Amino acid sequence: MCDSRSKTIAWRVKRIVSGPLVLLAALLIAFEEFAWDELAAIVARLGRLPLLRQAERWIASRRPAIALSLFLLPVLGLLPVKLMAVLLIGRGHALLGLLVILLAKVVGTAIAARLFELTRDQLLQVAWFARSYQAFLRFKAYVFERLAASRYWQAVQALRQQLRNRRPAVWMRLGRRLSRQWQHLRK
Repeated sequence: MCDSRSKTIAWRVKRIVSGPLVLLAALLIAFEEFAWDELAAIVARLGRLPLLRQAERWIASRRPAIALSLFLLPVLGLLPVKLMAVLLIGRGHALLGLLVILLAKVVGTAIAARLFELTRDQLLQVAWFARSYQAFLRFKAYVFERLAASRYWQAVQALRQQLRNRRPAVWMRLGRRLSRQWQHLRK
């Protein structure tokens, strides 16, 4: 009796907690994916500079073990910066510490994204990395499936569609209003 009751309580807690955790994971993954693509494109444009172009060619030609080391470099290189940010927060400089963490996250994501683009084939030759990458892709698909099935996501999508359908009329009314005000100011 007690065992079934504890299972019921555990199931309820899991159900209550899993929704917000899935939403948080989805937000983090969505941000990372958006930032990953956008920041990789920015760094790729920087890669057109002659010195960086040579460095990128060198990186892209490395063996899998070296490619993996290069891919992990931004994580390890920014660890002291993030620790310094935590120290700043601990000493009462919360805003500065958060800004340092955000900047480190953006820079690290940009560099890691570009390195991944350059070394994807080599990285996927490392067995444990390929397994981890496939597990991450499955986790990402699971999170987005759960998110898409949630009533909150469906409500947001319905609202977004309503706004999209209404948008031309809103912009036209705003344009007419601004035009009338402009005409009035010109008189």
